[in-house]
Amino acid sequence: MNIVIFTDTFLPKIDGVAVSVENFSRILSARGHNFVICCPRYGDDDPMELGERVKIVRFSNFSLPSYPEIKVVFPLFRKIRQAMTMFPADLVHVQSPGLMGIYGIIAARYYGVPAIGTYHTLVSEQTTYLSPARLLKIDRLIAFYRSLRGTSDRVSPARNTKKTLAQRAVQRSCNWLYEREDLIISPSHRIKSVLEEQHVTTPIEVISNGMDLGVFRGSVKERPSMPPRLLHVGRISFEKNCDVVLNAFTRIHREMPGATLTIVGDGPALESLKAMTGHLGLADRVGFTGFVPRAELPDLYPRYDLFLTASTMETQGLVVLEAIASGLPCVGVDAYALPELIHHGKNGFIARPFDPEEMAHLSLDILADASRYRAFSAEGLRIASEHEINRCATRLEGVYARESARAGSRIVRMAEAV
Repeated sequence: MNIVIFTDTFLPKIDGVAVSVENFSRILSARGHNFVICCPRYGDDDPMELGERVKIVRFSNFSLPSYPEIKVVFPLFRKIRQAMTMFPADLVHVQSPGLMGIYGIIAARYYGVPAIGTYHTLVSEQTTYLSPARLLKIDRLIAFYRSLRGTSDRVSPARNTKKTLAQRAVQRSCNWLYEREDLIISPSHRIKSVLEEQHVTTPIEVISNGMDLGVFRGSVKERPSMPPRLLHVGRISFEKNCDVVLNAFTRIHREMPGATLTIVGDGPALESLKAMTGHLGLADRVGFTGFVPRAELPDLYPRYDLFLTASTMETQGLVVLEAIASGLPCVGVDAYALPELIHHGKNGFIARPFDPEEMAHLSLDILADASRYRAFSAEGLRIASEHEINRCATRLEGVYARESARAGSRIVRMAEAV
């Protein structure tokens, strides 16, 4: 089969969407399928293929001022035609609900091929980057002023369990786009349930983004080191609530003064988080690595004892999957897909969202009990095994074949009717 992928993010940018697209296209191209990946252009050194069967078509764009890593892609119809005819398309797979996703739906309808979409991203949780203060970068001036006064102890936007009008509008727009497709793939059962609760009528199938367990190959950790080393990995953006992790670590540090926290990643909230660390008096206990190449991550995770995340917007949680596959117990929050990977009382604990006190308490419970710690590590490895990448690729391959066959049957029936 020939599959054309439309995505608003891809290599050399590293995130969950890019990793998923790269993994599945490499595995399925080795089985004889052809891929064309339509994505933003980042620079002159961008890869233009991943082997003979995986070609990449890059689109010109401009960066969102409030988050330069988000690319607003120009509608280059010549390139869309190139992508759809390079290997005559059998199916379009949309990976994001941005402009590239819209172009993908249009291309599928114009060329008469089925379109499926993976619901990777809760875009409604990222509306903070569309606020005038962030677009005009006034927020940085405010953060600087607060840092001079030493009053900033919060990096994330104000917490509100109810969605704003903007969030609801973005959610409806995303769902409208996905309902133009023939099938939605959800990386988790939780996200499938959320979409069904929002009355999305398109059929939904759950397929994990998967994990290469030949790369992230952990072993059972017998006990935490003393003092313990805590880890957070991911995009350092406001909606990831890294400040909750930092506030939780403040409380952990009171009980275990030798404990350290390492924060791996880059993003628009990084400087604010560093300033907050200074205000909390933790500059010598919290380390920021910045961006770490993905090839180095399999060796990084096993050097730590506990993984923490306070993100409330995970459709699956790639970094959590990497952590448990590396043998780390985890503490996360009860939001969207995280409880599918962090089973409360089995391989970690789930805290209430935005509650650093509870996150700290649960973390200390894990670190203080060696037998529980070992059991959590072992169970995490078992849970990770359920997401083995080749098994997930086989399921996706089956979806491609089924949807392509259905489209062929429809064409035959239409021809017979004529």
